[in-house]
Amino acid sequence: DFNTIGLLVGMMMIVGITAETGLFKYAAVKSAKLAKGKPKRILIALFVITAVASAFLDNVTTVLLMVPVTFSITRQLRIHPLPFLMSQIIASNVGGTATLIGDPPNIMIGSSVKELTFMAFISNLTPVIIIIVLAYIPLLLLMFGKQIKTTPELQQSIMDMDEKVMITDHKLLRKCLIVLAITIAGFFLHQALHLESATVALAGAFLLLLLTGGEHMLEKAFHSVEWITIFFFIGLFVLVSGLVETGVIAELAAKAIEITNGDVLMSSMMILWVSAITSAFLDNIPFVATMIPLIQEMGNMGISNLEPLWWSLALGACLGGNGTLIGASANLIVAGLAGKEGYPITFMKYLKVGFPLMLLSIVISSVYLYLRYLM
Repeated sequence: DFNTIGLLVGMMMIVGITAETGLFKYAAVKSAKLAKGKPKRILIALFVITAVASAFLDNVTTVLLMVPVTFSITRQLRIHPLPFLMSQIIASNVGGTATLIGDPPNIMIGSSVKELTFMAFISNLTPVIIIIVLAYIPLLLLMFGKQIKTTPELQQSIMDMDEKVMITDHKLLRKCLIVLAITIAGFFLHQALHLESATVALAGAFLLLLLTGGEHMLEKAFHSVEWITIFFFIGLFVLVSGLVETGVIAELAAKAIEITNGDVLMSSMMILWVSAITSAFLDNIPFVATMIPLIQEMGNMGISNLEPLWWSLALGACLGGNGTLIGASANLIVAGLAGKEGYPITFMKYLKVGFPLMLLSIVISSVYLYLRYLM
């Protein structure tokens, strides 16, 4: 699936170059100052920034950029960073669900089903994600509020920080913002322009490299691509193709239709809940890679309206990643960075927070899918 691979490579390069400007550090410090240095407000501000950034960048890149700044702010306030880090894991997976480019499962689904455009993902998934974010905010404050208290003097130290010094290259920043704006506009218009989303992302990366110039920036751009992830995808697509060719997927699809009697409501709910529980304990990418041809096969076997099934898969796989520490790549990356700083996030510590919130998001998604598509 060269569309998925091209989209990931293009966006990784654009984000890698943009990170060089200090934009993300600026955004985090600015939000902390707007929150008046109050820990509860900062928790929510960083949660919202991570969710929004994850919708338009990939969620792994977002947490890599946000975690170091979070440590900087919590050190300044002398408060425990884990409530902030765990809320950012949750935000990255929730925010990534909202758009075609936010989370690898969505990229894979959008690449396989041409009718599911960038705008289709936004109009169908963003409304329920906004509801989930609003439901999570009071719950996070309830869970973590007592753990994140500081003194007025330390709050003032946040107010004294100068966010402007975070921007290290104003000229590069202008170029990055222009190219990001053009690329995102390209995603909105890609169907009308008859362009694949990968073409838009790679064209954006090429344009940015052209504007920044120099061998030095080219090297940095290629270093910012997570080649291990890219080759993981390549191997995965080959394996899943083998399952399709040997008829394993067709057999699984026949069993699924037998269980649900071909009923769209039952099929959607089964896909949503199975995707969520499975994605909590296994990486959601191989699961989605297997499910895509299975749903396509269900369409060949008589289920005419596949749209609710695709949205069920996207919501279940992306939101299910919040269930455990091993549910998504972003979770493991944050845990690794936290461990290096001497604040380990254990499996059980995260499970107590992540799993109940994941179940709540799947209940909200079930109601949303039923009211919007299945009534």
